[in-house]
Amino acid sequence: MHEELTASIKKILINNLFVELPPEQIGADDGLQSVIGLDSVGFLELRVICEDEFKVSISDEDFNSENFRTVNQIATLIAGLKASSAGGAR
Repeated sequence: MHEELTASIKKILINNLFVELPPEQIGADDGLQSVIGLDSVGFLELRVICEDEFKVSISDEDFNSENFRTVNQIATLIAGLKASSAGGAR
């Protein structure tokens, strides 16, 4: 599941946020700001797109530089949110 999430996040970066790199050149642990060049507006857009795409709600508390530093960290956050929402729905 984590691999699918990272692939989906890379597609979002390329298709929605116009990162001009092929997916294989976006490392899962590359800094989204320092390496990819995402700006503050890009991070806000990424949050909204991830919420829509993955059917999760990212709280202001979770929307921080720790969770949104790399593709891997976003995937981990989303997986955790999906797991907690699935656990709460039972």
